[in-house]
Amino acid sequence: MNVQPWQWYLTIGIAAAILIFDVIMIARRPHRPTTRELSVALTFYVGAAIAFGIWVWMSHGSQLAGEFYAGWLTEYSLSIDNLFIFLLIMARFGVPEKFQQTALMWGIIIAIVLRGIFIAVGAAAINNFAWVFYIFGAFLIYTAIKLAKEGESHDEEYEENAFMRWVERTFPSTKEWSTKLITKENGKRVITPLFIVVAALGTTDLLFALDSIPAIYGLTREPYLVLTANLFALMGLRQLYFLIGGLLQKLVYLSLGLAVLLAFIGVKLILHALHENNLPFLNNGEGFKVPEIPIAVSLGAIVVILGITTIASLWKSRREAREGASHG
Repeated sequence: MNVQPWQWYLTIGIAAAILIFDVIMIARRPHRPTTRELSVALTFYVGAAIAFGIWVWMSHGSQLAGEFYAGWLTEYSLSIDNLFIFLLIMARFGVPEKFQQTALMWGIIIAIVLRGIFIAVGAAAINNFAWVFYIFGAFLIYTAIKLAKEGESHDEEYEENAFMRWVERTFPSTKEWSTKLITKENGKRVITPLFIVVAALGTTDLLFALDSIPAIYGLTREPYLVLTANLFALMGLRQLYFLIGGLLQKLVYLSLGLAVLLAFIGVKLILHALHENNLPFLNNGEGFKVPEIPIAVSLGAIVVILGITTIASLWKSRREAREGASHG
């Protein structure tokens, strides 16, 4: 895919402008967004992603367009999994509703920066070391097994990691909520509760980036498509958080669905690694004659896996609700 430097600059510039606009608007009027605000923004982001995919199709062909859509859907589904952890973090720190938008905005900015770094590192690794696909594939299969063992839902409580405990122990803080990350109290600089929440979201983003970047590189080797798929998946995350917060509790099979999805992409990566093999101790450094999964099959599998996961989750939630009502 021949992407001119100005296209990279334009893409990053537009994403930065949207983020800056969001930050300014939220800082001016911290509030819980209305359903109409959320629906309009989410429709815009989803529509923009679909339109971008159509542009890729018209400019670069159906293969690359399919890779973009597969990557976008995968990143979007993984982002929805992020939201559940975000809900637990908000509940754990008791974030007032009007400050949740600000916390999420900072969390999304950190996620974009972290994923940008991982995308660049991943692209460099893939271009120089074909065997990295073995590592990516094995890591995704390991993650899939871990997710499958979690069962039907996530833990109900957020557990602070070592970094978060160190932050809370090391830095002087205030209990007064505001849109600022650092403020002054009695003439001294202190971190606000929002700073601690953003740090928690940021460390969570780091862990999710470790899954999402290998997953999307299993669907496309084009760094530009990897970047844009991540941007489109993350841009509407704040709106999605408020719009489907209650619905997330009903997606009881989300972990299992994502486990199947990641395992599928992991197998795809390992097949590709075997096909491109240049490790001297395997098959004398020659590629293996193994089937490779076309992007059309990958895209279809992603849609089917996510569709079945959603339908089965909602069916089970409704059945449990009906049983609960009848027993009540």
